[in-house]
Formats: sequence, C-alpha cells, structure tokens
Amino acid sequence: MAKSASNGVDSKKLTAFLDRIERLKEEQKAIGDDVKDIFKEAKGEGFDVKIMRKVLTLRKISPDKRREEQEILDLYLQSLGLFD
Repeated sequence: MAKSASNGVDSKKLTAFLDRIERLKEEQKAIGDDVKDIFKEAKGEGFDVKIMRKVLTLRKISPDKRREEQEILDLYLQSLGLFD
C-alpha cells in the first residue's frame, strides 16, 4: 500500500479511488434510471414488464441450463398438481 509520510496512508491515491467509485455510482444510477424509463415505455406499448424481466434473465442462461431448469420446474409443478 502506498503511504504518506504523516500517517501511513496515501491520501491522494485514496481520494482518487473514492472519486472514481463515486463517479461510477452516479453513472450506475443514471443507467438504472434509463432502464426504468425503457420498461415504462414498453409497458405503455402493452408489454408485460414482469415477463420481460424473466426473459432477460433467461437470455443470460445457456440453452442446456435453461432446459434443465424448465424440466425441474415442470416436475415441481406437476408434483404440486399445478401443471396441466
């Protein structure tokens, strides 16, 4: 760790790291607001936002893993009498 002469902490480097983190957090919030706006727009066009969120989650999963999870879900639903 870089150190200053006074207390063992390089305050300039620490401040630089903290400034970068704060800047990224601000950008992250702005991006989150943009995503909310897109969902709001989609909802206004008649899309089901809850389902869109599920689709986004499923798109991140490989086809094999998605198929495996669907099979387990079907098995559980069937065992509970919720599967037609």
